[in-house]
Amino acid sequence: MDSSSLRHRLPESWRIAIIGAVASLPVAGVLNWLPNSEATIGGGVMILGAFIAGVVATTRSTDPDAAGLRTGFLGGVLAVLSLIVAVVGTAASGSMAAWPLSRVVFWIFASGLVLCIAPVFGLVCGRIGGWVATTVGSRKTMGTNAS
Repeated sequence: MDSSSLRHRLPESWRIAIIGAVASLPVAGVLNWLPNSEATIGGGVMILGAFIAGVVATTRSTDPDAAGLRTGFLGGVLAVLSLIVAVVGTAASGSMAAWPLSRVVFWIFASGLVLCIAPVFGLVCGRIGGWVATTVGSRKTMGTNAS
């Protein structure tokens, strides 16, 4: 499959969301390594990735809200997957007692809640990224016209 056929199959907002998510991974990883940091990779993608996607979407004349929303969803999926990996890793090591049904139901509910709330954070951060790109771009244009 060549890149031109993939470009036609994947909508522009999803491509920008993936760009924002991938671009935010190094920064989110560094923030996670800082001392006393409670930052996670999923949260970094939700906030930083959506901001980056909003900036890229605005420069490409695409809706930054849509790109941010999708990036937030990707960050939520990444957060839930990292939680599942941590739980399965702990269970596989044998250091975790069997969970009661109420705890399993709680984590399923919490994971669903994260997948519902994460796109909202992405939407807001994507909108902020679009606003910053528009503001900086308009100031750059005003400065060019004044000279």
